[in-house]
Amino acid sequence: MDLEQVNQNGRIKVRRMSLSVRESWRTVLTLAYQSLGVVYGDLSTSPLYVYKSTFAEDIHHSETNEEIFGVLSFVFWTLTLIPLLKYVFIVLRADDNGEGGTFALYSLLCRHARVNSIPNCQLADEELSEYTKDGVFPDKGSSSSLKLTLEKYRVLQRVLLVLALIGTCMVIGDGVLTPAISVFSAVSGLELSMSKEHHLYVQVPLACVILVFLFALQHYGTHRVGFLFAPVVITWLLCISAIGLYNILHWNPSVYQALSPYYMYKFLKKTQRGGWMSLGGILLCITGSEAMFADLGHFSQLSIKIAFTFVVYPSLILAYMGQAAYLSKHHIIENDYHIGFYVSVPEKLRWPVLGIAILAAVVGSQAIITGTFSIIKQCSALGCFPRVKIVHTSSKIHGQIYIPEINWTLMLLCLAVTVGFRDTKRMGNASGLAVITVMLVTTCLMSLVIVLCWRKSVILAICFIFFFGSIEALYFSASLIKFLEGAWVPIALSFIFLMVMYVWHYGTLKKYEFDVQNKVSINWLLSLGPTLGIVRVRGIGLIHTELVSGIPAIFSHFVTNLPAFHQVLVFLCIKSVPVPHVRPEERFLVGRVGPKEYRLYRCIARYGYRDIHKDDVEFEKDLVCSIAEFIRSEGHECDAPVVRREEFDIGTEGVESNERMTVVGTSSTQLDGIIKMREESDFSGTVGTSELREIRSPDRPRKRVRFVLPNSPQIDRAARDELHELMEAREAGMAFILGHAYVRAKRGSSLIRRIVIDIGYDFLRRNSRGPNYALNIPHASTLEVGMIYHV
Repeated sequence: MDLEQVNQNGRIKVRRMSLSVRESWRTVLTLAYQSLGVVYGDLSTSPLYVYKSTFAEDIHHSETNEEIFGVLSFVFWTLTLIPLLKYVFIVLRADDNGEGGTFALYSLLCRHARVNSIPNCQLADEELSEYTKDGVFPDKGSSSSLKLTLEKYRVLQRVLLVLALIGTCMVIGDGVLTPAISVFSAVSGLELSMSKEHHLYVQVPLACVILVFLFALQHYGTHRVGFLFAPVVITWLLCISAIGLYNILHWNPSVYQALSPYYMYKFLKKTQRGGWMSLGGILLCITGSEAMFADLGHFSQLSIKIAFTFVVYPSLILAYMGQAAYLSKHHIIENDYHIGFYVSVPEKLRWPVLGIAILAAVVGSQAIITGTFSIIKQCSALGCFPRVKIVHTSSKIHGQIYIPEINWTLMLLCLAVTVGFRDTKRMGNASGLAVITVMLVTTCLMSLVIVLCWRKSVILAICFIFFFGSIEALYFSASLIKFLEGAWVPIALSFIFLMVMYVWHYGTLKKYEFDVQNKVSINWLLSLGPTLGIVRVRGIGLIHTELVSGIPAIFSHFVTNLPAFHQVLVFLCIKSVPVPHVRPEERFLVGRVGPKEYRLYRCIARYGYRDIHKDDVEFEKDLVCSIAEFIRSEGHECDAPVVRREEFDIGTEGVESNERMTVVGTSSTQLDGIIKMREESDFSGTVGTSELREIRSPDRPRKRVRFVLPNSPQIDRAARDELHELMEAREAGMAFILGHAYVRAKRGSSLIRRIVIDIGYDFLRRNSRGPNYALNIPHASTLEVGMIYHV
């Protein structure tokens, strides 16, 4: 009987394990299916323009077929070495807690070596779960020496930051060029059904109309039509692979021999300088490969690997082989159009293929536009881009955002490129340089990740950068040589965005340094007494500051000019940390400023560079709850405290080191809540918001949260009185005191600094948004205090 029961229990366990494995594989395959529409739209449309760009001018198709077979060999090995070997098997492993992209690599390096560009970092940030999720490995000799070198020299830290910004700027440039070349190449199928004179008058306007329609739809978000993306891309991949297979079998079954590297040697030997310059067109076959890493946060490593290895890669290889097989039997070239994608499509299928190609180009463009929005949000969170309006178009799908200013800027630039170039050759030169620059930046950062984060030997990192860097440098040189033929566009765009980013970062850093140097001593506050030398009125005064310790100069400036202030004062700092997400239970750091009777608190709200900031009602609720939980936890000691009583000294700014902060979660993480809440409808008007979860109706009532203090024997009398005073102050209302800084270069500054600060940074500051939550606050509750900063 016992043996039968054991056997039965064993069968149940095996059955449960098989069900869990089946469910996990079902999830992976579902993610792989969805990734085809989001990640691979750009990469899958590259057959539209690779051969056409390659044979545009530098080389010509001859009857020996050495050129076409050499190009096919280059395309095959480039697709194999860069997307498959480098990205799928190596780079995807360097994720930042599931997130990918240029800034994810930079964030990893910032955590493993103190090269962070964010000024108000604290030791408490290193205790975050995602900060140490990968574990801390003992430093090896090579890793330790490289880390010390980076931490010692500020020049190397600036170089690292500029390198990450260059990669980011090229991604933004790609957001301009990819929609232009994808849509323009897709509609080029009309060239075979009309004369060359009439074709140009149709292709350019049609491409512009499609681009305007594409950017106009961004406001509504992609979640409403996102379910169509994967079927469109799958249909396109099946279409090009089937046509490729047909062309191979029908025209030249022996085309597979061109996959040998020997044909690359023959190609370069015959074409020489022209063959080298044509590499800028061959490079376009890997356009969109970076999206595999950049969009990693929406999927998983395994799902992206499966989708590329078993679907995208073989489909692209068949498509390129099919085009080469067709062209190897067709050498009579009447005009430039006959080196292209549509000429190899059977005539009866050209119109359906044209429709599918346009849809696939729109999907691929949508992916790069969304990726551009995402990377600008990351830059803004890390203080490297002016604050912009960010609209979350979906409350369910993480990462679906819309930035109006960037969207219309991209549209105008995209239309300018389309109308200005009007041919695939120059668009391809521009797009190729942007793509290969991002890949070079990724290679450089990955070599540092191998040593600092993975704790591998320097020799392995050198081998990595030498092998992949040499391949990418070859393509980079071929693209750069065509500077006057379109390659100047990504350089000009990236230079403009780089200047904007660096000026904003430099001005923000100098402004923060001024705040640190001019903050008020705690002794000055203590000398004022509990009333602070002024009348304390009912309510909560929320003072926004970038400082994580000490008293900002704006507070003394305010107190000396007004005779009254609120009974409860909170110094609020909303900061970003170099991790993608901060868990809700680790959101707030709460502490006191001065003795208890002063009723002064400091609250630091921490967000990752991919976190969504809450609206005003949710934020106020979480803020008050965190302070109340801090008071309760401070007022008694019990065996099982509700909050994690992790305390940290915050003397990171060089003055105060006696403030101690406690980690407190949001209200949703406090299950036995120290305060009860109930919501009431409030139909008072609200203003526009800087960061929304969804686009809201203006008639939607606003929720107001009321707080009630429960009877609990665990709270001592002093803490209960303090909590009661906090609740009364909250019911009386909140006032937000925001600093309005006028930053000016101090006397004796150099001409360059005066231009950067007085003109560049001042212009960006005037045309950027306020703090993330500032536009959620009713104007009647907001008070701005102006100060001049001489930096």
